[in-house]
Amino acid sequence: MSEELQPREREGVIHPEVRAPNDESERGPNGQRLQHAEAASKPIRADAPREPQPRGARIKGNRPVDQAEAAERFLAAPLHQKAHDERLWDVRKKRDTAAHGIPEWEELREIASQIKAHTLTHLDSYLAQFEAAAKANGVHVHWAEDGAAHNRIVLDILRKHGAKSLVKSKSMLTEECGFRHFMAANGIDIIETDLGERIQQLDDEEPSHVVMPAVHKTRLDVADVFARTLGTDPDNDDAHYLAESQRETTRPLILKADAGLTGCNFAVAETGTVVTCTNEGNADLSGNVPPLQIHSIGIEKIVPKVEHLGVFIRLLSRSALGSPITQYTSHFRGPRAGTEMHMVLVDNGRSERLGMEEFWTSLKCIRCGACMNTCPVYRRSGGLSYGATYSGPIGLIIDPTFNKRKYSTLPFSSTMNGSCTNVCPVKINIHEQIFAWRKVLAEEHQIPLLKQGMMKAAGAVLSRPAAYRAAIGAADSALRVLPRFAVYNPANTWGKKREMPHAPRQSFHAWYRQNRMKKGPEA
Repeated sequence: MSEELQPREREGVIHPEVRAPNDESERGPNGQRLQHAEAASKPIRADAPREPQPRGARIKGNRPVDQAEAAERFLAAPLHQKAHDERLWDVRKKRDTAAHGIPEWEELREIASQIKAHTLTHLDSYLAQFEAAAKANGVHVHWAEDGAAHNRIVLDILRKHGAKSLVKSKSMLTEECGFRHFMAANGIDIIETDLGERIQQLDDEEPSHVVMPAVHKTRLDVADVFARTLGTDPDNDDAHYLAESQRETTRPLILKADAGLTGCNFAVAETGTVVTCTNEGNADLSGNVPPLQIHSIGIEKIVPKVEHLGVFIRLLSRSALGSPITQYTSHFRGPRAGTEMHMVLVDNGRSERLGMEEFWTSLKCIRCGACMNTCPVYRRSGGLSYGATYSGPIGLIIDPTFNKRKYSTLPFSSTMNGSCTNVCPVKINIHEQIFAWRKVLAEEHQIPLLKQGMMKAAGAVLSRPAAYRAAIGAADSALRVLPRFAVYNPANTWGKKREMPHAPRQSFHAWYRQNRMKKGPEA
């Protein structure tokens, strides 16, 4: 950023103390660049010319989402693909540093997993306890069977209070319910207060990540969006200028809003408390400024006692961003004097999932996004390519519980490397559930006929050792002599965007027979 002030800066939109001429990263008391948190991630400088931001999957009613097609368009935008991959891998490395800095990290993961398992297997009792405690605190408690019921309940609350505008903090549950679009259709103005969510709202897109909603965008993209919607300088892509411009235009909307709505990271059954974790303080503004306060809560967010929060708070931000704690960990327990508080407990398929023997543990998820940050498919294909509220590895096992047909392709968008399971703070066996979904979808004929035929043929070969060895030998021989165009063509999906490995001269089985099994029958 040059020393000469840009046009909007002359108008006083950006304060001098937030300007950073050379380095946009935050620094500690010793002057060293902080090595944790989203805000400290290394800026991605691109030498390539500006390119249009690739859009997400094309949704066609209930037809299966074509994640591969959307991923190809993301890969065809090298500036975006490189920036996305580098950003998320940077956060993954920060997560590793934070985890390795706690000797009891694995013990914390195990305890968190056990707390979640206990709570989910006694969910009815803890939900009743939460409701009783919340009502004793002066809170109005509502129950919503699904997303549509949640939206109707909130709309009814707003209409009873004559509310026309609502400021909303980040909430994946409301995204899942289609809340913002429903309210817009009913004449309610919704203002997202999270920076990433606000960017996505202004660009008419859904979030692409559960923690960093606009991570797929470059600063050039954000500059374009803000210039089009907020009137900022289209040539100024300085992060501080863009963030301050959004803050200055959104703050007045918060101050005059009729109602506020927050999501919920944890709901404490013992006290009837909703806990939100943010780095911008937007949940505090949404929950404390308007006279009418609403909290949307997925029923799986319950934890038994306040003492259990310490385990999850230590895990959440370290897993999500590599930071020791979020800037704001806020507890909402009861309404302020002269105000009204409502809590809406939402099922939306969670009870049904709780009864799925192989998939119920996905309800342990605390929405940290660590599995996304490590996933090679997600990092290179972008979150919007999944065409669902939840993308990446966790999305592959959650989305089919909402709609098997529509999301039948997603469990196949995985390398099955298991890294997602390794980083999950509550020890969900994500890669095993992805594999289990593949079996379910194949058995229920929810995958294309061509893929069914290929899997059947592969099963026949893999179940016969002699046939498998013969096929491997033939494939290796062919790869060594075939011309490049015969290997890299539309029929070979493994050759797309990657080089095939060199065929070995000898298989491991042949080597083992030659060197370790000179006597005895063939294995």
